[in-house]
Amino acid sequence: MSLLPWKKSFPKKFSTNTRNKTLPPVVCLFGPTAVGKTDLLEELFGDSAEIISADSMQVYRLLDIGSAKPDPPSLKRIPHHLIDILDYTEQFNTGDFVRLAEECIRGIHNRGKLPVLSGGTAFYFKNLLFGLPPIPPIPAGLRETLNDELSEKGPQALHMQLALVDPETAERLNPADRSRIVRALEVFRGTGQALSTYKTASKPRNDLPCLLLGLERPRAELYERINERVEIMFQQGLYEEVKNLITRGACEDDPGMKGIGYSEFFPFLREGCLTLGDVKARIQKDSRRYAKRQMTFFSSLPGVQWFHPDQTEDVRKVIEVFTTAGS
Repeated sequence: MSLLPWKKSFPKKFSTNTRNKTLPPVVCLFGPTAVGKTDLLEELFGDSAEIISADSMQVYRLLDIGSAKPDPPSLKRIPHHLIDILDYTEQFNTGDFVRLAEECIRGIHNRGKLPVLSGGTAFYFKNLLFGLPPIPPIPAGLRETLNDELSEKGPQALHMQLALVDPETAERLNPADRSRIVRALEVFRGTGQALSTYKTASKPRNDLPCLLLGLERPRAELYERINERVEIMFQQGLYEEVKNLITRGACEDDPGMKGIGYSEFFPFLREGCLTLGDVKARIQKDSRRYAKRQMTFFSSLPGVQWFHPDQTEDVRKVIEVFTTAGS
């Protein structure tokens, strides 16, 4: 069922102002993994909206089961954006997401639809809502130089360099996280300042009218759903999906292979002393830990209205008030 017969344009109160570049209004629907975002989206929206995926793994082609992408019928019923846009070897950072999401928001609005941002990657939401840190442009060619150093010296050596110039960033990065180490050194060499000195704004930006809707479940209920989801992923062929990716040349250092649901397979394949049951248990455990971190982060965002996913009509009413405000 469609949320409402969508109007040709937003109310004047929310109209895009090309002079100050205010973005059209957006509904943000977020919550931890397996909370029930996809099902609720299908209940709320038909042809009245288009979805912008805020999921750091669903951007990658061929990573379907482990990233819990919506199935093809769901993608056909409601247009989705920022899904299957990159190869798993390519880096996709928060800045990329914010720029593409803003383009999608404008495009969806111009088609007379409601932009709905949905997913579980908390940093994507925060940087869209608060704005990107003001990092100056980086000189061309610097990343290529750093990648050459990476190939020659290895990630550990570059991580040690980073620790000398930006200990705060080095502390939070895994010494094997090649792409983020390169990015941090790129910022330092290109701007003369540590990446950690560029902070996200403390207040939400004033050029993006948005409705923040958070989904939550009791912890025991959520953890049960996470465990069940992982079971279903294995039934759907997650192991075969990962094997096929590795046959194609995927390796542990690829950005797409670092996500939960994929990274846990590499010790299994490398060490040979784990069973698929062990891998499944690790994915379940990592997913539960991730869900806890997600809830902590999302709870820190200001102005969120929280709902259980079963409160469909309550959520629908809040969205109707938001989209008709000022009319």
